[in-house]
Amino acid sequence: MPRYALLGLALALETAAAQHNGTRADYVRGERFLGPNAQELVTNDAIQPHWIAGAGDRFWFRNRTSRGYEFVVVDATTGARRPAFDHARLAASLSVAADTSMDPDKLLFRDIRFVDGERAVRFATAKGKQWRCDLTTYACAGPDSIPLDRVSEVGSPDGKWAAFTRGDNVWVRELATGTETQLTTDAAPDFGYAKPTGCCQQVTVVLEKRDQRPVLVWSPDSRRIATYKMDERGVRRMYLLETKSPAAVLHSYPYALPGDSIIPRYDTYVIDVASRGAIKVNRPPQPAVNTSCCWLTTDSVIKDMRWDAVGDHLFMTYGARGYHQLDLLEVDAATGAARTVLQEKSKTFVETNLASGGIPNWRPVHHDRDVVWFSERDGWAHLYLVNGQTGAIERQLTRGPWTVGDVLRIDDAAGWVYFTGRGREDGRDPYFRNLYRVRLEGSSPELLTPENADHDVSVSPSGKFFLDNYSRLDALPVSVMRRADGSLVREVQRANASRLFDVGWRMPIPFTVKARDGVTDLYGVMFRPSTVDPTRKYPIIDNIYPGPQVGPIGNRAFASSVHSTNAGLAELGFFVIELDAMGTPFRSKAFHDSYYGNMGDNGIADHVSAIKQLAARFPEIDVTRVGIYGHSGGGFSSTDAILRFPDFFTVAVSGAGNHDNRSYDYTWGEKYQGLLTRKADSTDNFDSQANWRLASNLKGKLLLMYGTMDDNVSPVNTQLLINALVKANKEFDSLELPNRNHGFAADPYAIRRTWDYFVAHLLRVEPPHDFALHVPSTAAAP
Repeated sequence: MPRYALLGLALALETAAAQHNGTRADYVRGERFLGPNAQELVTNDAIQPHWIAGAGDRFWFRNRTSRGYEFVVVDATTGARRPAFDHARLAASLSVAADTSMDPDKLLFRDIRFVDGERAVRFATAKGKQWRCDLTTYACAGPDSIPLDRVSEVGSPDGKWAAFTRGDNVWVRELATGTETQLTTDAAPDFGYAKPTGCCQQVTVVLEKRDQRPVLVWSPDSRRIATYKMDERGVRRMYLLETKSPAAVLHSYPYALPGDSIIPRYDTYVIDVASRGAIKVNRPPQPAVNTSCCWLTTDSVIKDMRWDAVGDHLFMTYGARGYHQLDLLEVDAATGAARTVLQEKSKTFVETNLASGGIPNWRPVHHDRDVVWFSERDGWAHLYLVNGQTGAIERQLTRGPWTVGDVLRIDDAAGWVYFTGRGREDGRDPYFRNLYRVRLEGSSPELLTPENADHDVSVSPSGKFFLDNYSRLDALPVSVMRRADGSLVREVQRANASRLFDVGWRMPIPFTVKARDGVTDLYGVMFRPSTVDPTRKYPIIDNIYPGPQVGPIGNRAFASSVHSTNAGLAELGFFVIELDAMGTPFRSKAFHDSYYGNMGDNGIADHVSAIKQLAARFPEIDVTRVGIYGHSGGGFSSTDAILRFPDFFTVAVSGAGNHDNRSYDYTWGEKYQGLLTRKADSTDNFDSQANWRLASNLKGKLLLMYGTMDDNVSPVNTQLLINALVKANKEFDSLELPNRNHGFAADPYAIRRTWDYFVAHLLRVEPPHDFALHVPSTAAAP
């Protein structure tokens, strides 16, 4: 049994007498709140549905129980649930086939695929071994090497073809015969088709031998493929040095920076499978800016391309460097001729979804005659119906001081648009997601999720039903099935966190404060130790992420794992907060743009204002001992905070910070700071955001951490700052993590060193020596 479970009763008793002084006992209690540890103590958590292909409106999900895990199938039409299979019989059969002992409550796989008309199930174990079990006889066959899904292939809608790349050219394989056909032949080094590219894991995917999905999308009739040919020839190379015996290994990768004259650009192509002809869209190569920092595909849809209903026309967006302009094009698939449907412009940046990485909120409708378009042109994120021939706005579908989140479905026949929105309902947290529908011909939006909570929604394949997981940061998830009109079908399950509460977990406290202007409401969340002595003063720590693409809190859904590091840190003897300051998304356009062109702002003045207000409300907070920490953008802003407000923030921990965005991905800096412009005095408009220029301001304690193989935020960012601190003769601490990439924030060692730093310099006591944080390990798979 895991250590965190064995300690349950003893730790619950100990909590009552806890002093929260950074002792070893405090670390043990904090450890149990780390993501995997805390998550394992919540049963019947929010459902993550996997809709079963060809099975109507049914899905399966993996559910955590008090004994382990179960696989469950739910019929959306009734909300009824049943076991996906006989767990005991499958475990017994698999134990024999794999020559091991299998616990039916701890089956060593997470994903399943129903096959043979749901008469059998396939799955892969943690070590990648594939098995197939008959659900009538429960005979299990395997292991074999045929994967559940080939990540490196994209299947055609008719199920006859699989598209893939080889040598950066596009190929297809006929599934019935296995015959492979090469569709393009002119790829060259750094100039290839459908290749995932750009920041932020170019070296990592190679070192980990990770399969990547080609960036392409099939037409609905399976005749054509839309993709791009990315040109990275001449793009600046960045370098990383891998620590290895007996000698280091140098890795290089293309990575453009703000102001570079050569950046990645691409042409869009339409490939006819039968003729093997590749038609280039009649537009100049466009800068690779549409998807910000990372290419994203979802459900076989490239974010910036959509086919019409029959596959004769392709709709796509065409972006400009700096994100000030975005055109919507309609392309004739047979000729490549493109016409501009509409053009969106902004003095700052154009968005098609306020959520970073979200699917763009535009869709062709009315048999592709019109377009539902997302825009912030009136100062708020809303939907418009646009004439697809003239580009004229026919009507504004949503309006008011609130924002549209995601367009989840458009029922063209019935004339409904289903979407999430934030901030429309009085008396609700403006970050709560709610589901609405509005008529294409115009109507007031209908609220489909009545509970005062955050709603995470998944729509069924038919669109007649949706699964609604609703919860709050301080309220456990309830999962219900609803019909398309919002009426309740049935409650499917509700979460139980009694075991988590038994070991001392306390719900975080949402709060509202005023921004630096004394007028604007800001929203945050606070974590406290499991016991608080009202006669004692506690340091406060700010876990910062400045955005602008996201805030530190994210969705307001309950998730013990998401905020677990803060809960664990609080247990050592701190009040810990997260705050969505000005400059973060999901509010008005003006709110989001508040420090456009001045990324050194980072919203920090709002954080200072918030902490002072919280200290007035909670007398236990010691506003003379204020810490701040963050990773990536949070590493940038936590360092910025201690340098710009050296008399307020006394301790900072910075992980993988982009301390000077001239040394970070060009799409990021140019989107939020503007295109780099040189001044007559040899400075430029990026100087104001560079942390190394403020090195002489350091007064407090600063710990800088970075990974030497970070292919997202280059180590150069931290090294420039270190060099400036040395030149300024400042004392600081640094931690270099060999061969770690950007994701080391979840590394138990990095977490423990962060804890140690705050214990030593805010609590001002010696932290426990070499404490080793533990998280549940994955057992060996058969």
